[in-house]
Amino acid sequence: MRYTSVKPTQENLITELIASGWLKTPRMIETFSQIKREDFVLEEEKDWAYINDALSIGYNQTISQPLVVVLMIELLSPQSGEKILDIGSGSGWTTAILAYLVKPKGKVIAMDIIPELVEFAKKNVGKYNFVKKGIVQFLCADGKLGYEKESPYDKILVSASAFEVPQELFKQLKIGGKMVLPIEESIVLIEKTSQNDYKKQEFPGFVFVPLV
Repeated sequence: MRYTSVKPTQENLITELIASGWLKTPRMIETFSQIKREDFVLEEEKDWAYINDALSIGYNQTISQPLVVVLMIELLSPQSGEKILDIGSGSGWTTAILAYLVKPKGKVIAMDIIPELVEFAKKNVGKYNFVKKGIVQFLCADGKLGYEKESPYDKILVSASAFEVPQELFKQLKIGGKMVLPIEESIVLIEKTSQNDYKKQEFPGFVFVPLV
């Protein structure tokens, strides 16, 4: 994926994602223009921030491939004013994208189990003042358990692979809410229809780090 001698740019990545049919809605195009991926990668990866590939952020974790992030967030369809739980927030890129989409009155609860990544993400998201404005709250905790204190959530995004829908997260989702998560090698959209039932759509062919 890194055979080009020309440094990839944000503009070129956005054009590529639109042309290939991944980036579709005006709100997401605006968000991808405003939230710069280079602000969420390691210093040694900055030249490759706008390549359409996953990049290491240390601790055996990655910042996801842009087309995967676009697909998952387009499926989630965050709206202004919503409360969203972001599990496996990593370097904070998805957190900042979600915050941009729910601002000014929405909230994103971002969770990761790796303390160093939580600090890295806080620093990165801090460049956009979302924490200072109270739009984003970071927690270092086991994402599989969610964060019941702030539940129920309008939407839940999970950026690491599970083997099934985590029941604790499902309980914390509003009826009518959506959860997008990787299950094994598929991206899955869950729409909660009642306290115990949901509709499910599956999009196969993706690889994620495991939910830890």
